[in-house]
Amino acid sequence: MTRLLKKIIGVICLSLIVLSCNQPNRVEETGNRYEARVDSVLSIMTLEEKIGQLNQYSLGSEFTGPGNKKGQDSIRYQQLISGQVGSVLNLLGAENTLKMQKLVVENTRLGIPLLFAYDVIHGYQTMFPVPLAESASWNLELMEKTAQAAAAESAASGLHWTFAPMIDVTVDARWGRVMEGAGEDPYLQSEIATARINGFQGNDLSHNKTIAATAKHFAGYGYAESGKDYNSVNINNYILHNHILPPFKAASEANAASFMNAFNDINAVPATANQYLLQDILRKKWNYDGVVVSDWNSIGELVNHGVSPDLKNAAKKAISAGSEIDMEGTAYIRNLASLVEEGEIDIAAIDKAVKHVLQLKFELGLFDDPFKYSNSERENEIVGNEMHHDLAEEIAKESIVLLKNERSLLPIKSAKNIAVIGPLAKDKDTPLGNWRAQAVANSAVSLYEGLEQTFPEDVNFEYAEGVELSIGPNNFFQEQVINERDKSGFEEAKALAKKSDLVIMALGETAYMSGEGRSRADIGLPGLQKELLKEIHAVNPNIILVLMNGRPLELSWEDENIPAILEAWHLGQRAGIAIAETLVGQNNPSGKLTMSFPRQVGQIPIYYNHKTTGRPSTAPGQVFYTHHTDVDNSPLYPFGFGLSYSKFDYRQIELSQNSMTEDEEIMATVTIQNTSEVDGQEIVQLYIQDLEAEETPMIKSLKAFQKVEVKAGQTVQVEFSIKKQMLSYYKSNGDLTLEKGDFRVFIGTNSTVEQYKKFELK
Repeated sequence: MTRLLKKIIGVICLSLIVLSCNQPNRVEETGNRYEARVDSVLSIMTLEEKIGQLNQYSLGSEFTGPGNKKGQDSIRYQQLISGQVGSVLNLLGAENTLKMQKLVVENTRLGIPLLFAYDVIHGYQTMFPVPLAESASWNLELMEKTAQAAAAESAASGLHWTFAPMIDVTVDARWGRVMEGAGEDPYLQSEIATARINGFQGNDLSHNKTIAATAKHFAGYGYAESGKDYNSVNINNYILHNHILPPFKAASEANAASFMNAFNDINAVPATANQYLLQDILRKKWNYDGVVVSDWNSIGELVNHGVSPDLKNAAKKAISAGSEIDMEGTAYIRNLASLVEEGEIDIAAIDKAVKHVLQLKFELGLFDDPFKYSNSERENEIVGNEMHHDLAEEIAKESIVLLKNERSLLPIKSAKNIAVIGPLAKDKDTPLGNWRAQAVANSAVSLYEGLEQTFPEDVNFEYAEGVELSIGPNNFFQEQVINERDKSGFEEAKALAKKSDLVIMALGETAYMSGEGRSRADIGLPGLQKELLKEIHAVNPNIILVLMNGRPLELSWEDENIPAILEAWHLGQRAGIAIAETLVGQNNPSGKLTMSFPRQVGQIPIYYNHKTTGRPSTAPGQVFYTHHTDVDNSPLYPFGFGLSYSKFDYRQIELSQNSMTEDEEIMATVTIQNTSEVDGQEIVQLYIQDLEAEETPMIKSLKAFQKVEVKAGQTVQVEFSIKKQMLSYYKSNGDLTLEKGDFRVFIGTNSTVEQYKKFELK
């Protein structure tokens, strides 16, 4: 029995509070099974100990290593052993977390265990595709499994809590963090958010293979002006309620253990001190009862935003708004006690926050066994195991999107002498992607390795780099320096291309050209890659362009000139195998885009579910309508787009009835035929258009999808149920509204589908 439990029992006896430590899972009348236990701990805590639970530091192993005076002589070490730190991020490994947990449990007055947290975004050591890539699979079951695998590896390394999933809807590919989310659609984001949260948390947070999830960033971060990270967000309430908030509501309903604040201000109020977001919506409207954590020093950044004169005022505003854990800001540990003593904040606000933190620790089982997650034997068995690598390969195959395939250049059938050109062809690190947690550098299977392992022995591959992509360090903490001058490898690459039957070009972004802080104004191929591509094209136009990138790119020239384009993203551990099997036809691509690709960067932001405006296009040759004069309104590749080696023909939509009341539903059915000789998977997408509403409706909105297998030459019938929830929208005041009238239902292969049937809501 821990010192804390002994203390609790003593207090309970004195106060005659009934609490059975032998029945930790007993459900209280309030529905919160841990409420009595949380209250009993809270009742014996000093103000300083309470504030400590809201203080989070990034700490390393120097705080636990024997004889390491640098860490142990520090103020933070003294705070650790006096109960003034409640959670720690970035301390990794079963051995290190065990040592620090023992340090805290055995030395603090109450022995309250720490929470260990980390950014586990798309894997811990085993790297799965970056989230934007993974979302292109539209396979919710597989996404739940990859989150489950990441949780198992993380928990085996002593972690309790991940700062994922990122569920920011975004419509601007210039923003580097698009790689971390699931694109532009709120419905799809909501479904993926639920799948990933369920994968991380499972059915029981106390299980030693699950970790607490975090829905981030609340809210609006993906709408940063001009795509610049950390920038201001200025949106109307319709966009807030219909585009931005739905995935967070889904996360709340999925019981995400925590929410994380966004760095940005939103309509002039920083998210970290935003009462409307944190109180009116999250706590009151959604009845959310989990933890709210700041992003890195986002409380301290209230001073930079210009809404607080100093850190003390920032602490007051943040805790009053409902920000509960201060990540690396030191605002709370320095100022909350004096703010309470001066009557500036009510102790009840601190108590409420501390209760949420303690509740999470009870749910994780840390009060019963603070050391349960720190098991070196389990760590060695689980982390990076072969089954997780197999899973990474499986979802990588489904995440690949075929963007173009003229002359049926793919799959590769007869070419025997193939040139492999480009700076990413032999790169074993870039496929791991950004936000790679504890991935082993250069551990991915490269494209070139995949080709050699996958293709028949009589196919000859020769390689030329062509051009260096970046110069100098390639890591999370430094800007990428892009090669803009050195073309010394061009001639070798051109000579190789000229003598080859076929050219595979591997171009795109390194892992650290997208991600946090990696916003780009020009989202074409970085550096000299496009120039190389043009020169190779001049000597051999039989090119398959394999793209490795973390965001949509501007590819207008490539689309016009290159016959085959494969979007391969940053696919993780076995990227090269997944790509090679797709190129040779062992894998039939089925992925579809979850973000639109622009024709020109000047179109951004560009997204499918826009408004019609008062001046839509109605005929060719118009001048006075909503458009640019130098580029078509449509994206180059729209949301939901992706080709296949199979060919799918959609027949007419059939409706079970042409009208419905709000208590009824309509069955919408479509028959799909695979007219090719290749078995394939198709992602069938259903969109709804509201033809008239009190507030201007979107041109169409994704409301359902199914991923179906259709054998060569066969047909399948796909059925959807249209219910009132699909016809509702949020008015600008935040009220969910269902308005009678006419609607259209579209079912097709991507968001540009034109086939529809009309029905009425009576």
